[in-house]
This record gives sequence, C-alpha cells and structure tokens, in this order.
Amino acid sequence: MLAGLLAFAFAAAFTGAALYIALVEQPARLALDDSSMIREWAPSDRRGFALLGGLALIGAVAALAAFGQGQDIRWLVGALIAATSWPYFYFIVVPINNRLLAQAQPQADSRELVRDWGWLEWGLVVIGLAASAVFGWILA
Repeated sequence: MLAGLLAFAFAAAFTGAALYIALVEQPARLALDDSSMIREWAPSDRRGFALLGGLALIGAVAALAAFGQGQDIRWLVGALIAATSWPYFYFIVVPINNRLLAQAQPQADSRELVRDWGWLEWGLVVIGLAASAVFGWILA
C-alpha cells in the first residue's frame, strides 16, 4: 500500500509542478523583454526537466512496486502513463528546447518559440493528471 501511496504522491507532485510552470512561470517569462526571457528560460528549463523527469520516474517505479505487491494491472497502466512524460518530452518538447538553447541572443522567432514551448508544457499537465487519476482510482 505504501508504494501505491508514493506513486500517487509523486504523480500529484508532477502535476502540481507542471501546472506551476504553465500557470506561473510561463506568463511571467513572457512578460519579460526578449533578451531577459531567453536568459531566464535556459536555467529554468534545466531545473524543470530535472524536477519533472525525476518525479515521473520515481512515480512510475513506485507504481511498478505497487503492482508487484498487489498484481493489480491498473498500477501498470498508471506507471505507463507516468513514464509517457519521458518520450513526450524527448520527441515533442526537446526539438523546441534545442532551437531555444542554440540562441545566444534573441532572434525574430524567440518569443514565438517560447510561447509554443509553453503550450507544449500543457501536455505534461495532462499526463500528470491522467496518472494521478489512475492512481487515485486504484486507491479509492
């Protein structure tokens, strides 16, 4: 039962962190001038990746442990959903990250890229909500 509670807690923390990025950091970043926006984005992206990636990984591992304890297939479904954040980030978000990281100075499309990046962050919110919902359903 402890592993399942941990899986739920990490999925909820992932969702909360993704929501914070989308609702607080992104609007504040877009309120800056282009140079400050790009300068702020890079370290924030590294920290956000480490935080969200770690929460997703630990949540998925805890869900796998919960599956091992109770053999409820729903834990595997939740673990798969939580782990989906990794390929989503790598294949969908990283191409925009690489374009932004390559810009030492803001370019004509910098603001548009940061805005697009922010919309893609909502995908991580959806993944977190889905994993939290599955884990909450199992624990209810």
